[in-house]
Amino acid sequence: MTACAIRAHFAEFGIIVGQGRQRVDGLVDLLDDEELALPATARMALAVLVNQLKELDRQVDAIERELAQIQRVNPMAKLLSSIPGVGPITATALAATVPDPTMFRSGREFAAWLGLTPKQNSTGGKDRLGRITKQGDSYLRHLLVIGARNVVRYPKARSRVGGGWIEALLERRRPMVVAIAVANKLARIIWAMMTTGELYRAKAAG
Repeated sequence: MTACAIRAHFAEFGIIVGQGRQRVDGLVDLLDDEELALPATARMALAVLVNQLKELDRQVDAIERELAQIQRVNPMAKLLSSIPGVGPITATALAATVPDPTMFRSGREFAAWLGLTPKQNSTGGKDRLGRITKQGDSYLRHLLVIGARNVVRYPKARSRVGGGWIEALLERRRPMVVAIAVANKLARIIWAMMTTGELYRAKAAG
């Protein structure tokens, strides 16, 4: 929100950049340019937002370091971090939220709990899959979808999760739809690993 506010204030003075944190960082650097034609009051207001952004960055970095430390010493979080698309934040969140994976009977049930299974609609005697239910833990679902989007984006990560079926889906579906399918697959892999304690093996995920 702070980054968006900085971008919006610069836009009021005709300095427009696209979305993305890196572009906002460029605006922050631009604020130090004395030749930039900005009113003194605008510079003062933007300086306050920039200082807030830097402080937030510092706090986020501290939290991420703490989570990385937890991930290194927590056996389950360390295990889950071997999965493509699952970083320290997702791994520690899963380990903390799902202390007993056997409460789910299958990976499909776990994925359903996360709201990552599509709704089923029957029309004319045929079952059709609709949008995902979005039931269950929205935070974990959000983290898995973000991780899945990175898997879809990078060929090396795709190959570790079974590149063939992802490539085939990308030929027929939008990247976001494919990411949801990958998130569903990741959820099933996560459940299997949490119940067996086995490390992730890329060749078994194809």
